[in-house]
Amino acid sequence: MKKPRVVLGVSGGIAAYKACELLRRLTESGHDVRVVPTDASLNFVGAATWSALSGNPVSTEVWEGVHEVPHVRIGQAADLVVVAPATADMLAKAAHGLADDLLTNTLLTARCPVVFAPAMHTEMWEHPATQENVATLRRRGAVVIEPAVGRLTGVDTGKGRLPDPGEIFEVCRRVLTRGPGVPDLAGRHVVITAGGTREPLDPVRYLGNRSSGKQGYALARTAVARGARVTLIETDTGLPAPAGADVVRAGTALQLREAVLEAAADADVVVMAAAVADFRPAAYATGKIKKKDGQEPAPVELVRNPDILAEVAADRARQGQLVVGFAAETDDVLVNGREKLRRKGCDLLVVNEVGERKTFGSEENEAVVLGADGSETAVPYGPKEALADTVWDLVSARFR
Repeated sequence: MKKPRVVLGVSGGIAAYKACELLRRLTESGHDVRVVPTDASLNFVGAATWSALSGNPVSTEVWEGVHEVPHVRIGQAADLVVVAPATADMLAKAAHGLADDLLTNTLLTARCPVVFAPAMHTEMWEHPATQENVATLRRRGAVVIEPAVGRLTGVDTGKGRLPDPGEIFEVCRRVLTRGPGVPDLAGRHVVITAGGTREPLDPVRYLGNRSSGKQGYALARTAVARGARVTLIETDTGLPAPAGADVVRAGTALQLREAVLEAAADADVVVMAAAVADFRPAAYATGKIKKKDGQEPAPVELVRNPDILAEVAADRARQGQLVVGFAAETDDVLVNGREKLRRKGCDLLVVNEVGERKTFGSEENEAVVLGADGSETAVPYGPKEALADTVWDLVSARFR
């Protein structure tokens, strides 16, 4: 079979060295990669490195190999173009259709999906000019990954760091799988919760559950690849942040509720994939509860936590907002699921059976997605990514 052809554009930022890892992942997974660096990027990583790692010639000039018309042919032949890192200058050129080197010419001739992974200082990313350029590129169908938060050059820290190359690779893989066309979640803001809340009993103990957060993270990664702006609210997952998602940390059900209500204010979709504790201890012991010889432990009094899913569904922050819930059941799965769908008032409810070696912590899942319109969509056992894509297919259809 013909290898998928990927153009890796590299613009002139210090994060250019990280693109070597992205290139390695692309080539080792069976992609034919042509690296097209800018002149500025060669100050950080030389052409010999790109050529050796890709196995293909490297050029920055439209005047080299003119008989092959590289400024046209490279973009025409590509199945995917990914620019990592994409500097503020590169985003501006791409948004305004400038073509002063081989990479910007390639972007103009490409008719395949295009992914930009920005990396720059926080002030540059937040500047209105950059934000307008990003909005323009997204409106035209490009996937512009939100930069990560972390250490930048020098002593600076903030939003603008290039996401982990492995996570950028996952976005590229998913975009390639979906093929050409404007991403169906472009322009949408989606809020996703993931993981399991922890309700503290004393400084060393808590009430929790076995949710790993992997399904929520799969929903976040697939939404990014489909063009959405993603806010991921995670609770004690320990998983690496998905490229392109704004990650908010929460611990308890009350903290999760606060974060969800704030993020949902301008969201098009809220997906409650986290396992939220129904109850919490009525009292918190400031010191460790000691075991006393010959005495049984005192009963732990519980109080009910707020029902975040029902609250968000009943009081939608904006007109047309869709709400998706998750139901983990151990018996009478569909009966209980239909009752929960009615009681919660959400648009879609993903119902799955849980138990020993089922769902929690696994890379696979199977479920039935129930719709408030009476629809039922069965998702057979398979990767959690497949279930995530089914959920977004159903959400996208409801927007249409």
